[in-house]
Amino acid sequence: MFVIIVYDVSVDRVSKVCNFLRRYLNWVQNSVFEGNVTEKQWAEIKHGLKLLTRESEDSVRLYSFRTEDLVTVSVIGVEKGDTCNII
Repeated sequence: MFVIIVYDVSVDRVSKVCNFLRRYLNWVQNSVFEGNVTEKQWAEIKHGLKLLTRESEDSVRLYSFRTEDLVTVSVIGVEKGDTCNII
């Protein structure tokens, strides 16, 4: 499945959330990740985010699609993140 995660978390948790999401997804913009994951990975991501964030202070939006073909992404301006997985 193709997912997009957008988050707005307290400054003391930003790097923890960012590093956690980098394990699964591509960083595309400040506080925005996207990519293809399995059902198991999706469950791990949701569980990990619940542990890393505080519901009373933080906001995380999770979008999931059956396939990337159902999503149209347009960018105006500079691409912030490199979605290439090759190091």
